[in-house]
Amino acid sequence: MSYPTSRNLASILYLGLALAISGCASAPQTNKTPETYLKSGDAFYANRNYEDAIAEWKRVKESYASPELTITAELKIADAQYDNGNYIEAAASYEEFRKLHPNNEKADYALYRIGLCNYNQISGIDTDQTPVKNAVNLFESFLKLYPKSTYAGEVRDKLDVCRMKQVQYEIYVGRFYLRNGDYQAAIKRLEEALVTFPKSPYHDETLFYLGEAYLRAGNRDKGRATFNRLYSEYRTSKYVDKARSVMDSYY
Repeated sequence: MSYPTSRNLASILYLGLALAISGCASAPQTNKTPETYLKSGDAFYANRNYEDAIAEWKRVKESYASPELTITAELKIADAQYDNGNYIEAAASYEEFRKLHPNNEKADYALYRIGLCNYNQISGIDTDQTPVKNAVNLFESFLKLYPKSTYAGEVRDKLDVCRMKQVQYEIYVGRFYLRNGDYQAAIKRLEEALVTFPKSPYHDETLFYLGEAYLRAGNRDKGRATFNRLYSEYRTSKYVDKARSVMDSYY
C-alpha cells in the first residue's frame, strides 16, 4: 500500500480549498430589502399564511429602514394576529401601536380593533363576562375620542349588542338568586338592571322576575305594583300571562 507524499497531500488540500472557495462564490446571495420583505409578507397574508406573514413583517421592523415602513409593518402584524384568531396578542399589538403613535391617522382603527378583540372573545351567558365589560368600556371610549370616525357606526351597533348581553347576564344572575331562595339578592340585582339599562328590550322579563321575587320575599304590595307595571307597559308580552299565573297563587 502506498501513502501520499507530503507534496501530494498539499496538492489535495489546495484543491479542496479552491473548490470550497469556488462553491462559496457561486452560492446565491440573499439580500432582500425591507420593501421586499413587506411584499413577501403581503403574499403570505393573502394566502392566509399568517405566521409566515408576521415573520416577514417583523424583519421589516427589525431593519429600521424608515418610520413609515415600521408603522406599516406594526399594523400589518396586529392585523394578521387578529385574523388568525390570536385576539390577546392582537390587542397587545394594537395597544402598543397606539402608545407609540397616538396621533397616527390609524389610531382610531387600532382602538376599534382592540374593542373587537374583546368583543370576539364573548361567549356564553354563564361564562366569564370580562370580555363584555372590556368591550363596553373600549367602545364607549372610542365614541368619545372619535365620534366622527368611519368605524363609529359599527362601534355603536356592537356596543348595543354588548349592553344587551349585560342585561341578559343581570337577569340570569337574578333568576339564579331567585331559584336558590335568595330573594333580596335577586331583587337588588333586577332593580339595578332596570336602572342601569333604561333602554333594555328585556324590561318585561326583568319586571316579571322582580315581581316574583317581591312576592316570594313576602312583599305583596311591591310584587303587585311591579306586575301592574308589566301589564300596563308590555301588554303583549309573553310574561303577562305568566305574571297572572304567579299572582293567582298568592291571591
